[in-house]
Amino acid sequence: MTTKLPIDKERIAKAVREILIAIGENPDREGLLETPQRVARMYEEFFGGLYEDPSVHLQKFFKENYNEIVLVRDISFNSICEHHLMPFMGNVHIGYIPDGRVIGLSKLARVVEVISHRPQVQERMTEDIAELLYCQLKAKAVAVVVEAEHTCMTVRGVKKPGSTCITSALRGRFLKDSSSRAEILSLINKR
Repeated sequence: MTTKLPIDKERIAKAVREILIAIGENPDREGLLETPQRVARMYEEFFGGLYEDPSVHLQKFFKENYNEIVLVRDISFNSICEHHLMPFMGNVHIGYIPDGRVIGLSKLARVVEVISHRPQVQERMTEDIAELLYCQLKAKAVAVVVEAEHTCMTVRGVKKPGSTCITSALRGRFLKDSSSRAEILSLINKR
C-alpha cells in the first residue's frame, strides 16, 4: 500500500506547463501533452524523502559481540541538487564499528535511499547520513564517503563530464584515531 505524499502534483504540472510556454514551446502539441503530469510524478518520486523518517530503518538491531569494521561499499543513489534542481548520482560507502549490536546491511541502503530523495547539497547529505547512523547505532565509529557526478556541472555551465565530487563525514574512533581512519579509508578505496 502506498501512502499519498503531501506533494501538490497538480500545482507542479501547472508550473511545468508555464515553463514550457516560457521557453517558447507549445504544451498542447502531442509530444508535450502529458509532460507536466510526468514531471509532477517524477518530482513526487525524487522528493519523497522529505516526508519519510530515515531512522525508522534503524530500529531493529542484532546483539553481536563484534567490534571490528563493518563496511558496505557502492550503495548507489540519485539525488537532486537544490541549486539547479538537477540530478547528482553516485555511490555511498558506509563503515562502522559496532558496540555490541549490528544492523541489517539493507537498512543502511534504505537510509541512503530516504535521505537522498530530498533537494540538497552533497555535503549536507553526507553529514546527515553520518550523524543519523552515529546517533542511532550508538557505534564506536561511523564513516560515510559519498562519490557523485553532478549534472549541474557536467551537462550545463562549465560542462565537465566525468568529474566527481567526493565528500566524507567521520564520527567517533574514525575521527579521533588516525590508524582507524586510515584503515576505513583504505578499505573504502580498495578495488
